[in-house]
Amino acid sequence: LKICCCHSNLLDLSGLLVLVCIPRTRTKHAEATFSFYAPQIYKKLPENCKTTIPDACKGEMKCFNHYGGYLCLPRSASVIPAPEPAITPTPAFNPCPLGYDPLSLPSLFCFSHTDIDECERDEHDCQPSQQCINTLGAFNCQCPRGYNKVGTECIDIDECRFRYCQHRCVNVPGSFSCQCEPGFQVGGNNRSCVDVNECEMGAPCSQRCFNTYGTFMCRCDQGYELGPDGFTCNDIDECRSSSYHCQFRCVNEPGKFSCVCPEGYQLVGTRMCQDINECETGEHQCSDTQTCVNIHGRYQCVDANRCQEPYAHNSDNLCVCPHSKPACRDLPYSVVHRYMTITSERSAPSDIFLIQTTNFLTGSFNTFRIRSGDDNRDFYIRQTNNYSAMLVLARAVSGPREYTLDLEMLSGHPLVGQRSSSVLRLSIFVGPYTF
Repeated sequence: LKICCCHSNLLDLSGLLVLVCIPRTRTKHAEATFSFYAPQIYKKLPENCKTTIPDACKGEMKCFNHYGGYLCLPRSASVIPAPEPAITPTPAFNPCPLGYDPLSLPSLFCFSHTDIDECERDEHDCQPSQQCINTLGAFNCQCPRGYNKVGTECIDIDECRFRYCQHRCVNVPGSFSCQCEPGFQVGGNNRSCVDVNECEMGAPCSQRCFNTYGTFMCRCDQGYELGPDGFTCNDIDECRSSSYHCQFRCVNEPGKFSCVCPEGYQLVGTRMCQDINECETGEHQCSDTQTCVNIHGRYQCVDANRCQEPYAHNSDNLCVCPHSKPACRDLPYSVVHRYMTITSERSAPSDIFLIQTTNFLTGSFNTFRIRSGDDNRDFYIRQTNNYSAMLVLARAVSGPREYTLDLEMLSGHPLVGQRSSSVLRLSIFVGPYTF
């Protein structure tokens, strides 16, 4: 067996020298049949047999193109194509570190400004809730503000655990908010609570408003009271709350009250009523022949001469009946007219009028009595000494009413057998009111 070696000095693109040896038979004319298993990729290689080295194989040998060179085989040999295997794409060779591209192929220089932006190329594995941040040669998956990265997920941070808020904290996804109690508002730092001056913001107080920490209070003016709602001021009816505000009549007004007096009286101060003395003020209509007598709440005009027969008018209010007249023998020598007024329901017993003799004879003795006019025994006499006595109101009487009492003084002397008497005719007017 002889071995015929065919060789070639051809260098392919990879710079390899190919030497192929093929066995041959001893018989010169005999031809051996050869088969060569050639992958399909060979068909895509450069045709070295035809273009690179013309007439490369000699004699009975045939040139077959081969990866990196060629083969000389008997002419009876044939190429049987093999099934084309699946082609797996091979990444292009990148001389730069992971995350970088060369500035320009086939350059072998890598610069920082040629960094691959995986975020822009969408070549990252960040979750939809995460934000891709490009870095030199790599990228980071960051969670939004308010989230913590736990593994590959973003978990909301419950900021309320850290008590950032002064009053109430409300956690929301990725953040939080502070809320304040009623009467407060969130301050400039969005965390603290400051007092709200409700009085300057239209608090519903009907009269006066006082701001306090966190709230407000409504107050009322004098004469008003705060209603059940805490806002409305209602008028106080002072007249209903007490019967002692006014001596006569109370008139309620918004926020206050006033006192009024009956006709013939005037208000003294704010609540007391005083009788108007029309006889002194000149507000009467008595004639010149009459005398004005003031009584509680009104006045009365009486004749200046009230003497009746057989009495004769002697002087103002004095009537005399001399014993020289037969008709006067059994009558008091003199009658003096007097007038007084008392209030209704005056407390009793009460001293109301002093009786006193003006003519006193040494050695004489005097007694006093109510001669007439006291049918109901509303009065009595209390003698204090030999020349004076006191008229006493025995019980309270109601007016308006008028009494005419004849108060008699009886006088006697041991040396004079005859007794004399004088009468004080007292007109008592009881007013209609207790004042």
